[in-house]
Amino acid sequence: MNVHFVQHEVFEAPGAYLDWAKQRKHNVTFSKVYENQPLPDTVDHMDLLIVMGGPQSPNTTRDECPHFDAIGEKALIRKAVHAGKAVIGVCLGSQLIGEALGARYDHSPEKEIGVFSIQLTTDGLKDEKINHFGANLPVGHWHNDMPGLTSQSKILATTVGCPRQIVAYHNLVYGFQCHMELTPAVIELLIAEELDFLTNNTAYRYVQKPDEIRSYDLHEMNEMLFRFLDKLETEYLFYKR
Repeated sequence: MNVHFVQHEVFEAPGAYLDWAKQRKHNVTFSKVYENQPLPDTVDHMDLLIVMGGPQSPNTTRDECPHFDAIGEKALIRKAVHAGKAVIGVCLGSQLIGEALGARYDHSPEKEIGVFSIQLTTDGLKDEKINHFGANLPVGHWHNDMPGLTSQSKILATTVGCPRQIVAYHNLVYGFQCHMELTPAVIELLIAEELDFLTNNTAYRYVQKPDEIRSYDLHEMNEMLFRFLDKLETEYLFYKR
């Protein structure tokens, strides 16, 4: 399987998504746009597109962030979806999927940073690719926006702070506002980027302190993500036959 990552910042690393791809011995390619690497011109040699997060929003312009091309990324996502590829968006990536399919992103009710449990909705408990998560699953969060909804999309998981945590846009297209890819190494990158804010925050009730974030065992969350990715791969290969 050919997996292509779009990575916006060094500290928004693919973590467990990349670990999964390496363990399954998939071919991995990158567009590290923060290093000015280009987006692919075609999706022909791609099976799974994973668009990572970042501090940008879908409205961020090239003047505001020269290495981030929201229009180009949305065009790439549309190409992948229309070609029947599997597509996953994480955080900013999930918002770009919604925008690519005609749904405007929105601000979530609360800023969330840390580890909090998501709750699967009725649609989530019916979705065979994520229902192994169970009714509640502690997962990572590092966001204050959320993806838009199309007429066909389904919300699969929610929290009080962000009611659109996982969205299914298609049987092969998923948006994860939450961060199930977090590993200890990725957490350290993110903490270093926002250390002062995390240490001194008193305004946001769903923002944890650095040591609390570091204290969580992330193995179950990562394993649940691996099982989702295995199921997604199986379904993609079935349709590709």
